[in-house]
Amino acid sequence: MRRARSTVFLWVLAAGAALAVHPALSAPALSGPGDSLPPVHAARLTSPVSVDGALTDRAWQGPPGITRLVQSQPLEGAAATESTWVWIAYDDEALYVAARMWDAHPDSIIAPYFRRDNFVPSDFAGLIIDPFHDHRTGYEFVLTPSGAIMDATTANDGEEDASWDGVWEGRARRDPQGWTCEMRIPFSQLRFTPGDRQVWGVNFGRNIARRAEKSFLAIKPKAESGFQPRFPHLVGIEGVKAGRTIELSPYVTGKAEYLVRPAGDPFNDGARYTPTVGGDLRTSLGSNLTLNATVNPDFGQVEVDPAIVNLSDVESFYQEKRPFFTENSRVFSFGADGPNDSWGMNWPEPTFFYSRRIGRTPQGGVPPASDPDATMFADVPMATRILGAAKLTGRPAPGWNFGTLQALTSRERAKVWTDGLESRTEIEPLTWYGMVRGQREFKEGRNGLGLLSTLAQRRFGDGGRLASDLNRQSLMAGLDGWHFLDSKKVWVLSGWSALSRVAGTVERMQALQRDPRHYFQRPDAGYLGVKDVTSLTGFAGRLALNKQEGNVAFNSAVGVLDPKFDVSDMGYQSYADLVNAHVMTGYKWTKANRWQTESRLAGYLASNWDFGGERVWSEVGATGHVTFINNHKLDAMADWFPEATANRQTRGGPRMLRRAAGDLSLHYDTDENRRLQSCTNAGIEVTPATDSYGAYVTPALAWKPSPRLYLRLGPTLERSVADAQFVTSVAAPGDVPADFGGRRYVFAHLDQTTVAASIRLNVTFTPNLSLQTYIQPYISAGGYSDFKELARAGTYDFSPYGPDAVASPDIITVTPAGGGTPFTFRNPDFNFKSLRGNAVLRWEYRPGSVLYLVWTQQRSDEETLGDLRFGPSTRRLLDAQADDIFMVKATYYLDL
Repeated sequence: MRRARSTVFLWVLAAGAALAVHPALSAPALSGPGDSLPPVHAARLTSPVSVDGALTDRAWQGPPGITRLVQSQPLEGAAATESTWVWIAYDDEALYVAARMWDAHPDSIIAPYFRRDNFVPSDFAGLIIDPFHDHRTGYEFVLTPSGAIMDATTANDGEEDASWDGVWEGRARRDPQGWTCEMRIPFSQLRFTPGDRQVWGVNFGRNIARRAEKSFLAIKPKAESGFQPRFPHLVGIEGVKAGRTIELSPYVTGKAEYLVRPAGDPFNDGARYTPTVGGDLRTSLGSNLTLNATVNPDFGQVEVDPAIVNLSDVESFYQEKRPFFTENSRVFSFGADGPNDSWGMNWPEPTFFYSRRIGRTPQGGVPPASDPDATMFADVPMATRILGAAKLTGRPAPGWNFGTLQALTSRERAKVWTDGLESRTEIEPLTWYGMVRGQREFKEGRNGLGLLSTLAQRRFGDGGRLASDLNRQSLMAGLDGWHFLDSKKVWVLSGWSALSRVAGTVERMQALQRDPRHYFQRPDAGYLGVKDVTSLTGFAGRLALNKQEGNVAFNSAVGVLDPKFDVSDMGYQSYADLVNAHVMTGYKWTKANRWQTESRLAGYLASNWDFGGERVWSEVGATGHVTFINNHKLDAMADWFPEATANRQTRGGPRMLRRAAGDLSLHYDTDENRRLQSCTNAGIEVTPATDSYGAYVTPALAWKPSPRLYLRLGPTLERSVADAQFVTSVAAPGDVPADFGGRRYVFAHLDQTTVAASIRLNVTFTPNLSLQTYIQPYISAGGYSDFKELARAGTYDFSPYGPDAVASPDIITVTPAGGGTPFTFRNPDFNFKSLRGNAVLRWEYRPGSVLYLVWTQQRSDEETLGDLRFGPSTRRLLDAQADDIFMVKATYYLDL
């Protein structure tokens, strides 16, 4: 059976490769609003072009192909305030673009330096092309007057994915007339349908930062839909081929780790030095598919994750930052295509592919020594090693999108030393991760149908010690799609449905049913119950209706998550057992006037139910946005949450009452194009019946004192007072109500304060040489008091513990109200402090070849103390020993 499943994935991979090398038929050019604009002609070069930013080559001496741009912001439809001329040419190897950006005030051009794709507000010029001419996908290439570059792929008619890094050239120059730029984009970096005569969609845009002015050859009006269908045709490209390329990037690293280790550790005295070699491969299969592969990857250059104190029962979600997994990740999105707007409204949308699962921190623990008095040390890997990974993406035939990703992670063992005896124990099994994504578009994108399937398969060692802790297999298969209901593509119906199946031992399935994602042990949920099974199969789905254009907005959706649905081995899922529905309507003002350039207002209703029919959450609210004429922006949102049933507050216990609450949040940005910009977030949520509240304020300042320096400081202050914060549950057979499942559910008053900051300092010496630094100090303290237990299911009634409760630094002893046996639990007070950051020097010494010098430091301190004492906490944090990691990584790009 295992071999059969592996064969299926290999067959799909082979099928994609076969489609890639099969000669595809040329797709007919789709019609669209862009047909009304005159075509843009690309001229075949008769002499070489030197990409230096100076428009002195013969190719640029004739009349430009583009001479008029139209504003999309701030004055939609008005002519651009400055002239822009654009030439496009090509030879057998590449597409060439030259542009002259005239400017009556060249000394006012805003041109900071920044690292590739790390955008800082700037003047820029950019080319957007749609080589497949499908009105949905394409590429963007952007240059700034300082020579900084950005690139991206586009999908779903304009959604950008900046993770893609093509290998292309771009240069810019400033002069008394404004500035100029040149680009050389190899056809090997593009995917397009083979054919002697190419017809692509094309657009060109320019940003004049000091005026907050964006202009394009073809704009999408704010009250309408469809951006790429409006592109004029790019014609004149004949006799070119994408060609087959093999791009190889071998790398070497040297890593020095200076970590805090206990005295006498036989495995690590605090210093460790590790060399590593590996490589990345990118090659084309045919003209339409790209294969990316990596062997023994190292991602030490990525930014550290922020610190957080999570008191909920939902796993923290962290963004993916590793280049192999971020590049072209849009290909694997599921259920997101079709509509140009979507609303969540407390819908916990599963992330079906959460790439942080691959190479995660080992999940198993080191078993304790049989002798409690034994001296024990353990050497535990910080992350699971990725032995290799590969993905194949592209468009094997007109109207088709395809992607597959396969990865293998190693079996990780911890070294254990117990009283002089050394052993090894498995803490992460050998694991295969696989995913296949296919999508077909019909009738010029009016309909779409897609498939996604994921698999995580583990092979346990050490006699199956981890088999009761981890699933042996996790499989998911789903369909998604969209359908436009009218000929003008104003209304679109979209949705997805999925099945999941997880398998493992009986012990593992019992643990999974009790997991916070499921809580099958809830004593008053008669439709659930923990069962002796070796697999769980669940379903989920969502259907949405969206109005694509017009000043009146509308969106509604209904979704279900079956209690047994689980995709958390390969994806991310907050919880299940949910039916969600919402409706939203609003109005957009898109015409600029004397005080604003655009604004919108919307109202909405939403509710959640569990599969037992209980309404577990409701919301009625409104949100609004204004962009003022000075390019300041204001967002506001207000909500009211009526009383409902809370089925998760007791963490697997009986239902209780969720008190009515309300919240208000504000977000205000000043003009991002100024040297000093501020961004302020603030909000408050209040539960009047219990005097509970949560409030936060996050002001941020971004300062650009010179074109090469960027400083951003973002302090955060959070205050939370909860009348009933869950603490723990303890066994109490016979002493609690029958519908409590034989347990007490302990709550307390929580007073929590968090002070943190996000600090970034970037120095960009040249567009290819930069230093980026990031620091996050973080202090959070929470004090628990007034301990009590839930008195009756379905209520907000509590029985307080007597005044004889005894609290020690580590243990709290309480006596139930009305007598009973005293019991103890861990003191939940906390004072957590963290300081983490890194510095990355990046030098792209030749196109595609990069040298990194990295320093990462982390230090932390914890106390069982509920008060936030800023001075003493800061001193303890600075006195704490730090973990330091230094790394050198060099990659070399080879175009074979």
